[in-house]
Amino acid sequence: MPRDAALIAGQGAVMLRLPARMWYTARSGLAPRRRARNGAETERAGQLMDWKLELVVLPVADVDRAKSFYAEKVGFQVDHDQRVSATVRFVQLTPPGSACSIALGEGIVEGAPGSVRGLQLVVADIHAAHAELVARGVEVSEVQILAWGSFVYFSDPDGNRWSVQQLPVRGS
Repeated sequence: MPRDAALIAGQGAVMLRLPARMWYTARSGLAPRRRARNGAETERAGQLMDWKLELVVLPVADVDRAKSFYAEKVGFQVDHDQRVSATVRFVQLTPPGSACSIALGEGIVEGAPGSVRGLQLVVADIHAAHAELVARGVEVSEVQILAWGSFVYFSDPDGNRWSVQQLPVRGS
């Protein structure tokens, strides 16, 4: 597999993203991607479109405590905090520079507080990210340097677990 290729698994399909805007899917084989009028890339047969992850809902026990943790300690921007009804409150926060936000609230998620694992942020400098989290009072792991990147780990007050990764420098 080429160095800049990536294997992408989804429900019922596996795709291999290749350089030069080529995709391989088990269903249609190798197909060039084209840009549609709206700017979205599409597969030659028109079956593939951009699917952008923009919101991840986290189950928390105390919305105000979680909002404070993410805004004040981790440094996320508070986008919304709306009480929709007596039983529904929606809080949206976004990491700096991210196109994906998190949502916390009442009446918006059924999972047990602290049950989310595997959330990941990507940064340009893991040592600077570690220093910033420590300075903000976040309990964060030491930097781990692995072949596939450098990492630190932290959890929110409910136990939802995050990793922060600096991607490795890739050879030319």
